Amino acid sequence: MALSIKPYIENKETIHLIGIGGVSMSALAELLLSRGVPVTGSDRAQTKVTARLEALGATIAYAHEAKNVEGAALIVRTAAVHDDNPEIIRAVERGIPVMERAEAWGHLMRDYDEVVCLAGTHGKTTSTSMMALMTMQAGLDPTVMVGSELPAIGGTLRIGGKGCFVAESCEYCNSFLRFAPTVAVVLNVEEDHLDFFKDIDDIVHSFHSFVELTPMNGLVVVNGDDPNALRSVAGVDRRIRRFGLGASCDVRATDIHEENGYYRFTVLVDGEAYTEVALSVPGRHNLCNALACCAAAEFLGVSGEAAAAGLRRFTGSSRRFQLVGKMANGATVVDDYAHHPSEMRATLAAAREMHFDRILCAFQPHTYSRTKALFDDFAQALGQCDQVVLAPIYAAREQNTIGISSHDLAAAVPGAVALDSFAAIADYLRQAAGPNDLVLTMGAGDINAVGPMLLD
Repeated sequence: MALSIKPYIENKETIHLIGIGGVSMSALAELLLSRGVPVTGSDRAQTKVTARLEALGATIAYAHEAKNVEGAALIVRTAAVHDDNPEIIRAVERGIPVMERAEAWGHLMRDYDEVVCLAGTHGKTTSTSMMALMTMQAGLDPTVMVGSELPAIGGTLRIGGKGCFVAESCEYCNSFLRFAPTVAVVLNVEEDHLDFFKDIDDIVHSFHSFVELTPMNGLVVVNGDDPNALRSVAGVDRRIRRFGLGASCDVRATDIHEENGYYRFTVLVDGEAYTEVALSVPGRHNLCNALACCAAAEFLGVSGEAAAAGLRRFTGSSRRFQLVGKMANGATVVDDYAHHPSEMRATLAAAREMHFDRILCAFQPHTYSRTKALFDDFAQALGQCDQVVLAPIYAAREQNTIGISSHDLAAAVPGAVALDSFAAIADYLRQAAGPNDLVLTMGAGDINAVGPMLLD
């Protein structure tokens, strides 16, 4: 019989989470604790997240050791934990079943009437956050799992009723293929995670498998302006709704007004006015994210008024064009998670519309494989800035077997410099930034540490 997490929850048996401090793992731990399940876990370091879980009743070890799994009935691991982990080795020796995080979430999703899974190379966290606020505004009492702090829910998890689940759904390692969407949203499909996927065709195939998880009475929402997204739904025998700015899209924006980077527009669904939206986050890419969410919301029965109010309430999530503060000389400091050239271009385009004198960007490339695979695209995206300062590449899960560095990227961007420490980057930006400049720290690693250094 296939392994499921549900019997362990029902029987209140101890579940051990390896990598419990991660975004999705900590949300899973919190959900289990809320259901009275004894939770143990392990991670490399204590954080605010692990402290919160300990306060809720979890027992956490801060080293990966075989003894940590003693007493556990089930092990859940993050995709970053491999078979050579001492806890996995001991679990296998003891015959303790092991499952992956995404698999556990997939089992839990099947308890909900409607499951909105938002996927795509970019925009997942923002769109999931928008969708959460729209469904909350409509009184659907959603359970929400999102990949970044969302102030409106006080974290990355909201525990609601069993009617609606809104979930950020990541394609890396094909995690989202374990999920159970009734509404599958494909925001865009581009080359990324090439340490796992072979090429763009492999990625399109993965998204195709994802949308086919929806039941026959479900809905597939797809970006009608994105050729690879459209390829991913080709031949899928489900109800498909295309969103975008093209005239052929089922859900599109009309009467578009832009002011200092912020957009107002009317949303048409099948040619009929659904709602009028005024966004509280900047950028044309967020107009598209909002359209995707409207396509799903209208299907769920969310009124146009509730949709507009939910979107208006969304002022951003952590590390998504997040205002850090003002420098002593009046320069504005913003932090953004963009780490793929397309995300960077979208963020920088939004920044350009906000009428700063100059954009100074401190960018930290994320992983050696991505930096090499998309090198020319990174150089082109960074070329939109007035001044670029590069931090060392954030290794994440990789070793530098490629022999690439931020100095290589700096050499390809006119006027760019590569510096070897955050302190040096902060010093450089203090000297370079003027009163009406935007200083943008950008990347998916720990470059966000630079912003507060500039305010001190």
